[in-house]
Amino acid sequence: MEPLTLTTGRLVLSPFTPADTDAVHAACQDPAIQRWLPLPHPYRREDAETFTGRIGPAGWREDTEYTFAVRLADGGHLAGAISARVRRPGVYEVGYWAAREHRGRGLVTEALGAVARWAFRELGCVRMEWRAEVGNTASRAVAEKAGFRYEGTERAGLDHNGTLRDGWVAALLPADLGLPCPRPYLPAAGGRADGGDNGDGVAGGRLGDGDGVVSGRV
Repeated sequence: MEPLTLTTGRLVLSPFTPADTDAVHAACQDPAIQRWLPLPHPYRREDAETFTGRIGPAGWREDTEYTFAVRLADGGHLAGAISARVRRPGVYEVGYWAAREHRGRGLVTEALGAVARWAFRELGCVRMEWRAEVGNTASRAVAEKAGFRYEGTERAGLDHNGTLRDGWVAALLPADLGLPCPRPYLPAAGGRADGGDNGDGVAGGRLGDGDGVVSGRV
């Protein structure tokens, strides 16, 4: 897919470019981002160069992951990152992080809503998943504010730099945003349509921004 730009009331979401390298490197020195994201440690400028110059463009080119820089419409400052990664046909996993100085303003929630609507309308997405390590309450807050419904906990569901961690999982369906689904959906008879946790749920986890911190592989 050709890289594209999405806009919201306060944001411009556009692909990363090498010009973003210094801003990404600076943001990813934040201990909170390093705690929840499986980033190289220490996170060097060369790692940021790889992300902005190779990993991001390759995802668009190969249709495996669509990564956006979250920029302020007023001034263009980098506020964070968000991506939608292919898990299987019709199912995408979202990931995001917010720069420390831009948290607490609902910016990532706003970006997440825009990316979800785009994926449902343009990518044929039938289910968008969020995963975060258990305890990443900031990321979970963002997902839930955007309409994701918590589905449970997956033991050893995440690999964090070689260590398995328990994870939370939540999901968003087109109908949750009032959009049509490209395929018929028949919920289980008597099942909980809200995807509530029964104490033995199934899930996974990433990072988060409440507009706290992080969620995902970006």
